[in-house]
Amino acid sequence: MYKGKRIGVVVTAYNEDAFVGRVIETVPDFVDRIYAVDDASPDDSWDVIQRVGSRINERADLEPELTVTDGGDARRVVPIRHEENRGYGAAVKTGYRHAVADEMDVVAVLNGDGQMDPEILDRIIDPVVEGEADYAKGNRLLNPDDRDGMSSFRFLGNAMLTGLSKFASGYWTIGDPQNGYTAISRETIEQLDLEAITDRYGFLNHILTHLNVHERRVADVPMTAIYGNEESSIRYVPFIQFVSLLLLRSFLWRLKTRYVVQEFHPAVVFYGTGIAGLVGGCAGLGGSIARSLRGKGGFGGAVGSFVATLLGLIALGMGIWLDTEENKPLETISDEHAGAELDTEPKTPQSIE
Repeated sequence: MYKGKRIGVVVTAYNEDAFVGRVIETVPDFVDRIYAVDDASPDDSWDVIQRVGSRINERADLEPELTVTDGGDARRVVPIRHEENRGYGAAVKTGYRHAVADEMDVVAVLNGDGQMDPEILDRIIDPVVEGEADYAKGNRLLNPDDRDGMSSFRFLGNAMLTGLSKFASGYWTIGDPQNGYTAISRETIEQLDLEAITDRYGFLNHILTHLNVHERRVADVPMTAIYGNEESSIRYVPFIQFVSLLLLRSFLWRLKTRYVVQEFHPAVVFYGTGIAGLVGGCAGLGGSIARSLRGKGGFGGAVGSFVATLLGLIALGMGIWLDTEENKPLETISDEHAGAELDTEPKTPQSIE
């Protein structure tokens, strides 16, 4: 129990046998239940989860009325395993469903790779616990000192996906969308259509769009990037391709749902005009240049295409401005303890006996 709220933590694992046990062991005492979800790892992650879970449950002092969803005795750690690999998003959603069934008030996510410091869990959940937000997430990009441990390649990829996610989700001040250190209220989980959100690694980007369509408040929490000896299972090129297409579809779905179906908003007109102007203008400009190179004129067409491109940029800018203003009440940056000194030592594998 934390500030009168029941807290659940989902620990996701895929090939994390060197780290997941330590992550479970270091979850703060105020957490009522830990849902350790193994996504059919081919390594020993499941054995580690079971072993560590059994040891913690033997010494746990749980509330007698706290029920569990799988019919077992009251336990602090609930080991869950997928029979087949389904993806990161599926593991998170499995944990969410168990936590909602157990009536957890706030549900956080800790990845089993040791990159998320359990000592700052209170900072991640506070905006949700205190009713300031419905969903809170870490952000490693807000302060230069916080991203010292992030490689240039990671930073570039993250910055690109951050920009695309702003368009897709409508949360224009929220950054670091790939950060999986999150917290969400039970009411928000119940409102979301989890089946409509991707099971793959794009889950973190996709859920933001769904939160926006439901007009849920999101908070960014400054945190430090921590990287050690762990190896990511993400293949970055296909990942970025998949997520980029996902975000494009999400953007179009959000505009249709929020600004056409739910209620009409002029942002959709400016977005449509801006995109059409840019596409048409750029295509016309390219054609005019090609005709000029062949000596067939094309100056007049180039001027018209330039004007269309310029008007498209203006319209797109107006659409972004209207979109930003509409969504301002749904965004906040939690600066509490933002300057606190964090443990940034690299994480190393620790065996769990």
